[in-house]
Amino acid sequence: MVKEGATVIDVGINRVPDASKKSGYGLVGDVDFAAVAPRVARITPVPGGVGPMTVAMLMSNTLKAWHKHRGNP
Repeated sequence: MVKEGATVIDVGINRVPDASKKSGYGLVGDVDFAAVAPRVARITPVPGGVGPMTVAMLMSNTLKAWHKHRGNP
C-alpha cells in the first residue's frame, strides 16, 4: 500500500521477541522496512529515526516556554 517513490516517516515503535538481544526483545516500527525500502525514495529507520528529532524539539519547545514564562521574546 505504499506508493513507488514515496517518503515514509515511521513513528511507530513496537517490541518483538529477539533471543539474540540481551533484553530479549528488539524494536521495530509499524512499517515493514525490508519490504518497503526498495519501493520508496526515503524511509526513516526504527530505532534511530524520528526519536532524536522528537527529543530535540521537546527541548527546543521547553526552552521557548521558559523564555516566554520569564517574559523574554
